[in-house]
Amino acid sequence: MSKHAAGPGQHDKPYKDPPTKPRRKRVVLADSRAPVTVLRTVVELEEQTSYGEELVSQFVRHQLRVSMWLWVLTVGLLAAVPAVFFLVPQLAEVNLAGVALPWLVIGILPFPLFFGVGYWYNRVAERQEQAFVAMVEK
Repeated sequence: MSKHAAGPGQHDKPYKDPPTKPRRKRVVLADSRAPVTVLRTVVELEEQTSYGEELVSQFVRHQLRVSMWLWVLTVGLLAAVPAVFFLVPQLAEVNLAGVALPWLVIGILPFPLFFGVGYWYNRVAERQEQAFVAMVEK
């Protein structure tokens, strides 16, 4: 049939693709290849059974032990500064830029010390958390 025989207006409409159905998506809630022990340990932690509580309490005890050790170290270092100036009085007489050395050390030393101890604790805590997760996933 020719273009003229089909009638007016049929070729005036633009061509549209036929509607297609959206692709189906597969939703997987759990990896079926995961070892049973991993799932069992995760369930123990989630349900807070005696084994799960023991794992969490060991983790918390380790975090507390590290934090207390760093606290003792920090307090010891800060307490040593005035003790050094008391035991070596010549240091207390030193002036830098018109300011007494004890004031500079006591006013400036704690800030980098606190930053360093905080950074160190953060690194140790992250390593401990990664070890805990690795142990749970075994």
